[in-house]
Amino acid sequence: MPTEQRGNRMHFDAVVDKYDAIRPSYPAELIADIFAYCGAGAGKNALEIGAGTGKATAEFLAAGYDVTAVEIGTDMSVLLQKRFAECNNFRVITSAFEDAKPLLDNAFDLVYAAAAFHWVDAKIACPKVLEILREGGTLAMFRYIALPSDGNPLYEEIQDVYKKYYHKPYKRPRRPTAAAHAEPAGIYDAFRCDPLEKYGFHDVTMKLYYTSHTRTTDEYMMMIDTFPDHQSLAKDDRLALYAGIRDAIERHGGHITVDRVFPLYMGRK
Repeated sequence: MPTEQRGNRMHFDAVVDKYDAIRPSYPAELIADIFAYCGAGAGKNALEIGAGTGKATAEFLAAGYDVTAVEIGTDMSVLLQKRFAECNNFRVITSAFEDAKPLLDNAFDLVYAAAAFHWVDAKIACPKVLEILREGGTLAMFRYIALPSDGNPLYEEIQDVYKKYYHKPYKRPRRPTAAAHAEPAGIYDAFRCDPLEKYGFHDVTMKLYYTSHTRTTDEYMMMIDTFPDHQSLAKDDRLALYAGIRDAIERHGGHITVDRVFPLYMGRK
């Protein structure tokens, strides 16, 4: 991700409550597959890159991992510390992962990133992960990507609103094939990194999980207001965009269904 876009990751700290309330959790099957790949957590150390409000963190704490969360946002870090204050197996480092220290070499059994790895500089992050992982340790990165609903009347109306008011370079989302996610271009699109083999990982695997959620107008508007690219729009453009999207959803019954794919990409040291 270019440096100028990576700076947008700081926008999340301005929408902590909205982010925590509206962003989706991760499929139980996805979390189970991580544990199947890397083993049970009792007595093991994990590091989370970009913990946010802890939507994934709780799963790893519950599995017995000692979790070190690296979170760049000050307000996000405060929320994490409050949320998991009673967990003796949890600590927070407020920093970008690229700059986080001290992180001991060969100290972690698992490094994972939930909807966060595409915000770091992979050319720095991947070698750093290799250094801090124990031999045989796992890097697991996962996120969610909204899928286009081509031909759906509401979706098409919303695309027209973006064309009119999203005054940035805007490319209509495309729906990739399942196979495309495992191709180098698909890996880069999802995680902003080259294939993990390039950095020295092995036993690399990609798996996809599909979900569908229906949101009310207010819920959907809250969700898109947590998107950094929307937050960084000029105020007049953002308000016009939001008004157009809200109007479209209301005219179609006040609900919108969002289809998502959750790619899980893992490798071993």
